[in-house]
Formats: sequence, structure tokens, C-alpha cells
Amino acid sequence: MSLTRRQLLGVGAAVAGAATLGGWALWSGRGQSPLLLSARNDDAGQHYAVGYFLNGRRAFATPVAERCHDVCRHPFLPLALFVGRRPSRESYLVDLRDGTLVQTLHSQSQRHFYGHAVFHRSGQWLYATENDTGEPGRGVVGRYRLDSQRLQLIHDGEVSSHGVGPHQLAWLPDGESLVIGNGGIRTEGGSREAMNLPAMSPSLVIMDRHGERISKETLPQSQSSIRHLAVAADGTVITGQQYHGAPWDSVPLLAIKRPGEAYQPFPVATSQLAMMKQYTASIAIHNEKRLVAMTAPRGNRFFIWDLDSAATLVDAAMPDCAGVGAVPGGFAVTSGQGKCRYFDCTGGAVQSHWLTLPDGWWDNHLWLG
Repeated sequence: MSLTRRQLLGVGAAVAGAATLGGWALWSGRGQSPLLLSARNDDAGQHYAVGYFLNGRRAFATPVAERCHDVCRHPFLPLALFVGRRPSRESYLVDLRDGTLVQTLHSQSQRHFYGHAVFHRSGQWLYATENDTGEPGRGVVGRYRLDSQRLQLIHDGEVSSHGVGPHQLAWLPDGESLVIGNGGIRTEGGSREAMNLPAMSPSLVIMDRHGERISKETLPQSQSSIRHLAVAADGTVITGQQYHGAPWDSVPLLAIKRPGEAYQPFPVATSQLAMMKQYTASIAIHNEKRLVAMTAPRGNRFFIWDLDSAATLVDAAMPDCAGVGAVPGGFAVTSGQGKCRYFDCTGGAVQSHWLTLPDGWWDNHLWLG
């Protein structure tokens, strides 16, 4: 199949980008099995940025000073940023070929990271959600340029997240628009203590990468903190909430925004909501199979639903289930306290088996590819 002119220009831009970003070679990361990137601790509490193949072989385990949360892969270079967990002041740029710590990225004065970031498809720009501790809770998106193998905050490098307490962000299919889950919770510098629970203001924002707001929507429950999200190939956005009201309240903890439609709760059974213990963590979408998976670590529960019909495919007990990611056949799930697991969605009924990855101490997010 021949490439279009636009596709050829895109490939040329990628190669040129590799040349200007310090001489890195283009890298596919292909191995004998998918590579899983995540943050993990050991039994002594040491923090690591790790890479493991799903067949159990370790690629690297790089010690880092602060606990990390999510992982942001570069689109074509062997680099990933392991993003510091709120309210971390550090994130770590790692060479995926051998685990070398390329750079410790420090947040600017009166800022801390919220655990999530994304690279632009050009490979030259990184966008990270951050807290303005000088005006606690004011959400910003820091904009960094990758130059000579280092990330540098650009001049006038931040824009508003158009909300309070921004958490996860992701690209929409156009590659130029960002969707951001503003958690709505005000915290001060160096603290995870919520300062405004009676007056929370969570929101789902879509904006262009230069900061111009396209839309801002909310859910009826003001104490449902919009935290994590995933985007399907058609632009459907799924978000997971963490509820900060009464523990006996039954409120939606999953929501959906389909292209051209309003942001609204995703239909989940009341019994499933009760098992989530008011807390959702990682979300992943399997585009080929049109499935959405979610971990609920406080409820020790893992779920898979049909993205279009909301039918439940998996409702399984899994101790302290943490990160989830899509692979060609289904989903891989890590655990903070137990074994990691693979859910095979290739047949009629979903089958699962244990993975030969280390047990426990995995953080709530992972990258698979």
C-alpha cells in the first residue's frame, strides 16, 4: 500500500525530530512480548522506575528518589518520563534500552506534579498537570520542550487547566486537543490533604495544546473527583471518579463523553458501585474489541465492560488491583499487594491467568506496548 503525501511528510518529520533530539535512533521497543512500564517499590520501600516484559523478563529497574505514578512514553524515541506522584517535585526521564536515568526533571518554584503527563506526537513537547502552590488548587499544565535529551520548561511555559486539581490528561484523536480531568480538590504545597471538600469543583475540560478552552463539563455530584481517564480511537472518553462524600452514598463512579454528546454517567450496576468503595483507579480502553477496563483497588475488584452496550464481561476479585493496560488479546493488570494477572478476551468467555511478574508493590498505572 502506498503512503499518501501527508503520511510521508509525517515520517520525515519524525526522522528529523529524532535527529534534533540529541541523535537518538528511532526505536520500536519490540521484544519477545509486550513491554510493561510502571512505578514500583521493593520490600524496603525503595522507589523504582521499572520495565518488564510480560513474559516475566526484567528490562530494567532504575532507583528513583520519589514515588512515581503514571508513565509517559515518547512517541518514537527510547524514552519515557516516570511522573512524580502528587505532590512530588521530581519526575524521571529514563532510557528504555537499559534503564539509564537521563534526567531528573524538577518542577518550577511553587509548583508540583500531579502524576500525569503526555508527549506530543511530534516528540518535541511534553505537557504535565501541575498545582500552583502559590495559589493552591489553581490547575496548570506545564509545557516542556525536549532538546538535547533534556526537558526544559519553555518561556511562558504553562497554561491554565481551566479547573482545580488537574490530574490525568490525554490526547483526543486529532493529536492537538487535550482532555483533562480536573479533580476539583484544593491542596497546598507538599500536602495531600484536601482543603475544600464541601466546595469541590471537579470538571472535564477539553482544550487545545496552547491552552484555549474548547469545552468544560461537570457531573451532578460535586464531590465526585474526576481523576483518571482513557480515550478511544473514535474520541469517546471514559473517566473514573473518587467520591469524597458519605461512604454510604451510591453515586456514579464511571462517566462517558461520546463525540458530540454530553458528559454523563456510564451505566454501572448498583452492586458494582458498592464494591468499588467510592474509589476508582486506572482505566484502559481496548480499541479493537471496544472494551473498557477499570481497577478499584480499595474494593479489591477488577471490571471489564463493553464500551458500547455497557454489558459486564468481567467482575472479578483481585487484591489491591492497580494499573491496567490493553494488549492485543486483552488486558494486563498489576497489583499493589498480590499477583499480576492477564485477562484474555479473544474467545467467547474471558479467561485469566497469573503473570510471571514480581508480586506486589506496583503503583496504580502502567504503560504497555
